[in-house]
Amino acid sequence: MSRLALATAFILCLAGGSAQAARCGGDFNSFVASMSSEAQGAGVSASVTSAAFSGIAQDGAVLAFDRRQRYTFNKSFEQYVSTRVGPGRINGGKALLQRHAALLSRIEQQFGVPRYILVAIWGLESDFGKGDIGKLPVIRTLATLAHDCRRTELFQGELLAALKIVQRGDLPLRDLIGAYAGEIGQTQFLPSSYIKYGVDFDGDGHVDLRHSVPDVLASTANLLHTSGFKMGQPYGEGTANFEAMREWNRAVIYRKTIGYFADRLAGQ
Repeated sequence: MSRLALATAFILCLAGGSAQAARCGGDFNSFVASMSSEAQGAGVSASVTSAAFSGIAQDGAVLAFDRRQRYTFNKSFEQYVSTRVGPGRINGGKALLQRHAALLSRIEQQFGVPRYILVAIWGLESDFGKGDIGKLPVIRTLATLAHDCRRTELFQGELLAALKIVQRGDLPLRDLIGAYAGEIGQTQFLPSSYIKYGVDFDGDGHVDLRHSVPDVLASTANLLHTSGFKMGQPYGEGTANFEAMREWNRAVIYRKTIGYFADRLAGQ
């Protein structure tokens, strides 16, 4: 759940500026019906909402997982990085740098984010797409979290964004699968970030952050570029680029790990 805070400011935009929100708690089916009406008011078709919410039920495992989370790192940087950046992952990243060299050059030229940072994030978030990118239906996950009253505004916004991903034709409902907070794809975008920063870099007419490596890496670069990341500038702790990476993940240890991994990929 790396970027939940980043999503908050985007919620009203997704809802078309509406201050209306479904009431959390109470009967789940009534809540879903309210969300369906709200989504249609925000431009999602009735056919999409009907298919998305058909037979939906709360996911108790999602709630249990969410309530166990502390969203803080309880390890030192040295302890954390030793578990995330080993020789195998470094070598795998270097191989992908070679395989996707032309693609990464195009992304660097367009977005001004170095390839080593992008491949480091890719490796940390999903082991370059080979790891666990989530197995849960995103609509069910987000409806469950939105109905829970602790952060309902945030997750109602994410639910609307997820429906808009389907409405735009980026992913079909059957492929809208993600992690325990609704993160999607090989670099784990929340739906609101998917809508805001997603780039169709392979030119197929869809932003596909689950299967398309060009879309994954370009969208990741777009988020960092939009947040102020500058090519050719240092990215260590205390720099402007380190602060720009805060929009990716607020945790200092995580951002330091991105930089450490990027340096190893660059042969430093």
